[in-house]
Amino acid sequence: MQKQIIALARSGMARGISLFWLCAFSPLALSHDLPLDRLNLPAGFRIDVFAEVTNPRQLAVSPTGTVFAGSRRAGKVHAIIDSNQDGVAESVVEIDSGLEMPSGIAFRDGDLFVGAVNRILVYRDVEQHLGKPMTPEVLTDALPTDLHHGWKFLDFGPDGHLYFNVGAPCNICLKDNPWYASIMRVDPDQQPLKFDVFAHGVRNTVGFTWHPDTGDLWFTDNGRDHIGDEIPPCELNVATAPGMHFGYPFVHGTDITDPEFGNQQPEDLVVTPPARDLGAHVAPLGLTFYQGNRFPPAFRKGVFIAEHGSWNRSPEAGHVGYRITHVKPMEDGELDYSVFIDGWLGDNERWGRPVDLLELPDGSLLISDDKGNVIYRLTYEP
Repeated sequence: MQKQIIALARSGMARGISLFWLCAFSPLALSHDLPLDRLNLPAGFRIDVFAEVTNPRQLAVSPTGTVFAGSRRAGKVHAIIDSNQDGVAESVVEIDSGLEMPSGIAFRDGDLFVGAVNRILVYRDVEQHLGKPMTPEVLTDALPTDLHHGWKFLDFGPDGHLYFNVGAPCNICLKDNPWYASIMRVDPDQQPLKFDVFAHGVRNTVGFTWHPDTGDLWFTDNGRDHIGDEIPPCELNVATAPGMHFGYPFVHGTDITDPEFGNQQPEDLVVTPPARDLGAHVAPLGLTFYQGNRFPPAFRKGVFIAEHGSWNRSPEAGHVGYRITHVKPMEDGELDYSVFIDGWLGDNERWGRPVDLLELPDGSLLISDDKGNVIYRLTYEP
C-alpha cells in the first residue's frame, strides 16, 4: 500500500492536512510504513513515495526519465525506472556497490559521473548497460582521501565544467592545501585534467546550483560545531565570480568571528557574507530553483532547500531542521526564508532526513530521504 497525503488547508492560524489512503499496484514493493500523515504541506500539495531506495543521497535524471541516486553509508549507486511516467517507479536497479561514500552524482550525454571521496568515476552509456556488470572509468583518483566531510556533490555548470566540493577534513581547521574547504571544477574532456578552485572558504557544501537567469552559483554550507546550540548559522551563499572567499575558518555567518581562527584572518582577505543566514545546525544540503509550471507562480524561481537536520545540539535545546525550506527575494531585496514542509521531526524524534531535490520535466519535485530509505514525489493539485 502506498501512502499519499494531500494538504487541503494551511492558512493563518488554522493549519492542517487531510490524509487519504490509495491502494496502488506496482512491481516495486514499497515496504516502508512511513507516517506521511505527520508531514505539514501548503494547501494543494501532495507527497507520495516514488521509490524505495537504500540510503539515497544526490539525485540526477536523464533525458529519457531514468532517475539516478547516489548513497553515502550504503556504498551503492542506483537507477530508478519509471517508464510509464506515472510518478510511481517500477523498478530499482543497482548499478554498482562496494564504493566509498558514492554520494555525489551527475549525468551528461549518456554518462553517469559518481564522486566517491578521492575518486570521480564515469559509467559510460549507463542506460544501455542497466542490469549488467559495469566497470567504471576512473576520471581521477587524485582528490584528498579524508573521510571527514569527504563525500561529494557533483554537477555540471553552464561552462560545461564538472563542479564538486572538497570539504574541510575536520570540524574547524586551517590547512595548507587550498583544495580543502572549497568548491572545485574541472573540464572532464580536457587531458591532462586541470583542477581549479572556484570558491574558497566553504566548510562543507553538499548542495549547489546555478541561478536560471544570472548563472550565479548558489550553494549551501554547513556551519561548524561545538560553539553553541544557536550559533553559528548554516549558510546560503552566492558566488558571482570565481575566486571568492566565504569566510571559513575565520568567520561564520554574517559576522561571527571564530574563537580559534578568527585572529588568523589575513588583513587583505575579502570575505563574502552569506546571501542568507539559515538556522544553526539545520544542515542544509541539496537545493534547487523551481522553474516548472506545476506549482503556483509564487514558487517559480524560488529556492527549495533540503535541511538534513541537526545531530549535536544539546538535549535541552532539541533537534532542528529535518524539513524543506523555501527562499525567495522580497521587494526590499532581502531573501525571505520560510518552512515549506516539516513533520519529519516530532517530539524530538526523527523518522526522515531530506537530502536532495530534483525537479522532473513534468514540474513535480523529487526529494531523497536517506533515513527513511525512500525518494518522495511532490506534486500540486489545486
